[in-house]
Parts: sequence; structure tokens; C-alpha cells
Amino acid sequence: MNKLLTALLGLSSGLLVSVLFFSDVGRQNARASTPDGELASAAQKVYVPHGKKDEYYLFSSGGHSGQLFVYGVPSMRQIRIVPVFSQDAATGYGFDDASKKMMGGYTWGDFHHPAISETAGDYDGQFLFANDVANNRIAAVDLSLFHTTDILKMPNMGGPHAAVFVTPNTEYIVAPTRFARPLGDEYAPLDKYKEKYKGVVTMIQFDRAKKKLNLAYQIVLPPWSYDLSDAGKKMSDGWVVMTTYNTEFATTNLEINASQKDRDYIVLVNWKKLEQEVAAGKANTVNGVKMIDPRDVQGAIYAIPVAKSPHGVDVTPDGTRFIASGKLAPLMTVFSFQKAFDAIAKKDFVANEFGIPVLKYESVMEREVDPPGALGPLHTQFDDRGNAFNTMFISSEVVKWKIDSGEVIDRQPVFYSPGHATAAEGDTAAPDGTYLITGNKIAKDSFLGVGPSHPESLDLFDISGDKMQHLMSVPIPPEPHYSQMVKADKIKPKLIYDKDETRPDSVWKADDARIERKGSEVHVYGVAMRSKFIFDAKAERKDSFTVKQGDKVFLHITNIDLDQDITHGLEVMDYNLNFEIQPGQTSTLSFTADKSGVFPIYCTNFCSALHQEMSGHLLVQPK
Repeated sequence: MNKLLTALLGLSSGLLVSVLFFSDVGRQNARASTPDGELASAAQKVYVPHGKKDEYYLFSSGGHSGQLFVYGVPSMRQIRIVPVFSQDAATGYGFDDASKKMMGGYTWGDFHHPAISETAGDYDGQFLFANDVANNRIAAVDLSLFHTTDILKMPNMGGPHAAVFVTPNTEYIVAPTRFARPLGDEYAPLDKYKEKYKGVVTMIQFDRAKKKLNLAYQIVLPPWSYDLSDAGKKMSDGWVVMTTYNTEFATTNLEINASQKDRDYIVLVNWKKLEQEVAAGKANTVNGVKMIDPRDVQGAIYAIPVAKSPHGVDVTPDGTRFIASGKLAPLMTVFSFQKAFDAIAKKDFVANEFGIPVLKYESVMEREVDPPGALGPLHTQFDDRGNAFNTMFISSEVVKWKIDSGEVIDRQPVFYSPGHATAAEGDTAAPDGTYLITGNKIAKDSFLGVGPSHPESLDLFDISGDKMQHLMSVPIPPEPHYSQMVKADKIKPKLIYDKDETRPDSVWKADDARIERKGSEVHVYGVAMRSKFIFDAKAERKDSFTVKQGDKVFLHITNIDLDQDITHGLEVMDYNLNFEIQPGQTSTLSFTADKSGVFPIYCTNFCSALHQEMSGHLLVQPK
């Protein structure tokens, strides 16, 4: 009996020790799987001490948030959220008159693919362009102010998901459509999809001086779905390449019906040739827009078979090749521009689809890269040593391989389900080869729980050596799609707005603040300064003003504190109004004073020790 008791006690002790030891395994898994030295190395590489700054800006799309997220790399600290397609209460974007007009009545957008302006195939850091898939819009962000400067609505489009990408000198911002639709906002039943529906690519020009977008012309294409695309550079300059899917012309149950064929197409379009034809007056007008069919122009369009349902095509830094990823076929295909040009010259065609010559696959393809077990390749990025990096959505990893040979060099896990990736200067003619970041769709158990919806995340890798090193994962707001990483010294942010004394509605001296009545309109030409508002310099109470119920009120406010980081805000209580005025900026906000009473006004941005005292009143006399 004693022996049995001793055995039971020993077994219980062993179980207790096991429970105590292994109960901590879940918390220690990440650390246990990584040597302490490697963890210390990763921590050192991402640490940016106070007084130092990051090497790169990361500009990341915000998906259905409609916003642009800005991070520093390698710290991965979020620096700024730039409102683009959605309202932003903190800054008053979408509430002040200028941004409200620019948004055109929309309150949100689905922003997928940012593109930084380029000069000679290299990021120049001046502007960033964004797409809105949901509402067929393109936006321009001024990177000297980190402020959206223009939004262009595009007719005839069906969701510019493949947008945006720029040609090497930003001659054009190119926006292919995802959904085919009848042209001219016409109605046609889905049974007439193949005959009546069209795909459209919009070619947009940008005036850097005026900071304005202009729709140059559109290209009409067959009713395929156009996915991620890219512009040629160097020897391939003048061409764009676009992936397509749903060449089956399916209109329902696309997950089945749009994946019947083993191959879809990459479409090559010669935009320089089309530009000449449009300039010569050979375009039609649809919905007020010049539109050209490249099938009417000799040598302007070709198709190349590609593994089915491709999600990405990316041009190599030297411009000699383009690499496609077959989302439903686990391989990357390397195509040669020169081989394509040679096949075109020889008329090495195997078919004609919708009037588009189809080049022979074997004549253009250099190699297929199929890493064993790698599933769901989506997007390719590049370093400065001839290597490509592919995200694998299904197998949750990044694969590094040699472009010239297809040899797989390294594979590293991603946490989890990466969509796009961005390398440092990775879309340019001269990548840096330092960092790679993946935008991940699923986080699962990576972070503290926040309810049923988990955060998305970004994974940062050091890619400077032969082997990639995972440095960190960070949770981010929804939803990461594409991003671009640019050297910090290329971005030249202004510390204050330029003092422009000719700017309409601006007031630069406190003594010039005034109120002007124009019939039922009341225009307040005021100033914000530490730590007061001055609406009427000649009034007894300079920080308050009175209107009549029903008046239309225009607040034209200039921040005359010409000092960096002294931003003022202005809210009107119970009127649901707030907007931001940065140093040197003039903003206008208008509203109808439809409620009588006394409504406090205060500065919503902390600006000084006397911030609390920066207030005033709107008095609305009843009818």
C-alpha cells in the first residue's frame, strides 16, 4: 500500500511539474523557436532611438477605410493617417468646403493601390496617387503637405481595382477596370455580357504645378476582368502589361465559372502609339471622354496566355521582363519583353481573341518557377541583386528566388496570409534591397484579442543578406493592400504652408479680421493664433459673432501662427462641425445657422498652455 501511495504521489508530482512547465509553452512558443541572439539582432534592427529618424517612409493603402497610412521603416511606427476618400473628424477633412467639394458627395472609398510619382523610373517623392475601387475615382496626395489635393471621378469605369500605376516619368497614371459594364451608363442584361459589356482603362495626366488631375483618354477592351498591372521601363518604356481573369465571360458564381480555363491572358498595350492616335483625332467620344479601341490601331495591343486567374504582373527593375503570378496555379512565370517584341515581328500568333492577336506562350515565356508546396502566389517585388520575392497567400510565406535561373534561395513564414508585398524602392528601376514588408489579411492569435474581428498586420523582413530575417509583426487598421516604400530623404515635407497674401479669403493680420454680410450670407474672415480666435477685430468681443437664424455662415479662417506643429482646430458646438487649420493655411467651412441659441466655439487641437482659453461663441438670433 505504501509503495502504491508513493508511486501515486510521484506520478502526481510529475504531472504537476509537467503542467507547470508546459502551461507556459504557448506564451513562450515564439521565443523558444527563435534563438535569443537572433531576437536581439531583430530588436536592434528595428529600434530607432529618440533623436534619430527612420530610413524610409511606407505609404500603405487603407482598403475600405479609404485612408492612406504612413509608417516609418524600420521602426514600423505609424506617423500619419492621411484622409483621402473618407471623412476624417480629427482634421475636418470632408467637412470643410474644399475637401467636401472634392469628395463629390461620397463619404467613403475603397483604396487599394498607391503609386508614388516617378521621374526616369525612380520615385521622386513629390506626389502619391490613389484609387477608389468602389466609386471609380482617382486621388492625388501632395507629399510636401501630406494632404489630398485633387480627386477625379472617372466615367465609363467598373471599379479601378488594378489601378493605379504610373509610367516612368508620370506621363500617365493608368487605371484599368475590374468589372465590365455597358459603355455610356447604358443598360444591358447580363445575358448580353459578351456583346454589350466592356473593360476600360483610363489614362490620366497630372499637372504638378496646379496639382490637378486630368482625364486624357480611355482605352476600350473586351469584357474581361483586369487585375494588377504595371508599366514598362527602359527598353520596355511605352508599354503597359495587365493581368486578366474571367476570360470565360462568367456573370455568376465566379469562384467556379471564372476559373474553368487553364489559362487567362496578360494584355500588352502600346500607350505611346495610342497617345499619337488620340492626338491625331482618331478617338470616339463616350460620356464626354475620348475613347479609343486599340484593336483599330495596328500594333497597339497583344495578349499572352498565362496561368489561370493571375493576380499580379510586375516589371523587373531593368525593364527586360515581366513576372506573372497565377493565383490558382502555384507558379510564377517569367516573360521576356524582347521575346514578345520578336514574336510580334514574326507574327508568331496562335489565336485571335476579340480581335486581339495572341502570342505563342512558349515564344514569350522564359521560365516557370514552382517552389514545392508554395501555394497562392500573388505579388512580386525585387531587390538590387537580381532576386524576386513572392508572397504566397495560401502557404503563408515569402519565397526568394533568382530571376535569371528560377532557383529558390530562401523561404520564410508570414503571419498570416500575405497579399501584397513592398520592398524598399521595390517598384523602381533601382531597388535598395534592404527591407521587405508584407500586408497580411489574417492575424489570428498574433495579438491581444479585440473581439471577433482580428487586426490585420504587416510583417517586416531584412532582405539584405542571402537569407531573409523576420524582424517584427505589427497590427494595423484595416485593410492592407498595396504599399510603396520610399527613401526618407526623397520626401520634402513643408513645415508650414506658404504665406500667400493673394490667396482668396485669407487674413494675415489680426487687425484685418472682419465680418461681412451679403444678404442672408455671413462671411467671417478670421484668424486663429495662440491662444485666441479673432473673428472681428473691431468688435468688443473679438472672439464671438452673431448671426440670424437661417443665415448661411462661411468661416474663412487663417492660421497666422507661422511656426511648425502649431495646428489649430475650430468646432461649433451642437452643429456637428469641426475642421483643422495648419500653420499658414486658410480653410473655409460653411453651414446654415438653422438652430437659434448660444453655441460655444473652441480650438480642438492642443496648441499652447492656454489652449483651454482659446474659445468664443456663435450667437444665433431666433427668427
